[in-house]
Amino acid sequence: MRTVTSLIVAATAAGFALCAPAAATPPTPPRAVHEYVALGDSWAADATLTGITTQFVPLLCVQSATSYAKQVAAALGVTRFRDVSCASAVTANLTSPQQLPDGRVAPPQFDQLSATTDLVTLEIGGNDAGLAAIVPTCLTGSAQGSHCAHVRGGTEDAMSASIRAAEPKVTAAIAGVRARAPHARLLLVDYMAGVSPGTGCFPQIPISADDANWLGHKLLELDAMLARVATTTGVQLVDTYTGSIGHDACRPDGIRWVEGLIPHPNPHSNIPLPFHPNQLGADHQARQILRALGR
Repeated sequence: MRTVTSLIVAATAAGFALCAPAAATPPTPPRAVHEYVALGDSWAADATLTGITTQFVPLLCVQSATSYAKQVAAALGVTRFRDVSCASAVTANLTSPQQLPDGRVAPPQFDQLSATTDLVTLEIGGNDAGLAAIVPTCLTGSAQGSHCAHVRGGTEDAMSASIRAAEPKVTAAIAGVRARAPHARLLLVDYMAGVSPGTGCFPQIPISADDANWLGHKLLELDAMLARVATTTGVQLVDTYTGSIGHDACRPDGIRWVEGLIPHPNPHSNIPLPFHPNQLGADHQARQILRALGR
């Protein structure tokens, strides 16, 4: 009888144990980052006219001392950090030196990657597509008409063709990072809404309504190309565009995250290059990257 009673008690206890809710599995903490390398062009450098740092690159890379990469490195507490982003960089400058206007040379950006690198951010492709170079040609004294029409001729928009031609170059860049930093988590960063589809804001920014709308759509095409590359290569895309809608170069001070032709940011922050992120924009880029890392 005592044996039967013991079995009943044991079975009942087991039943309660089976019915009891399982303890919640604690979330996996974000992986610590020890070695971070930031790669890219002027939007990765948050290119600036003041507050330039030459810690990692020559002066005319115009890299901001408070760029998003610097903020990310500080937030992560990395033990080794290199930011080799440089204004005017194209994908070829990841593997080849970049000649700067003053005669100095920025070494190949990939030189900083190693087997111990465990985080890489890459923002590039805009200069390969030629989108940045075309903006100054669109400047005009007239609010009407199209003044960068020379890139729209024929049956195909030449800028769309250039964006498409840049796609395999960015894809190859991803492969290059993986070959040199096989253990790194790689984040591909897109471009913020510096100019949005719409009518623009002539004469605040001297680009006609038609051209402003066209440029806004080309920027969307550029980011769509980067999204395709991320999908086909299996890397994580950091979407900085969506959150920046409503913060383009036509917006008022304090709301604008990208400057126009004549930068006039907060007087307590750096003065960015024309048509580049200001400090609020750099802060947004950093937040999106940290969010992608689960921070």
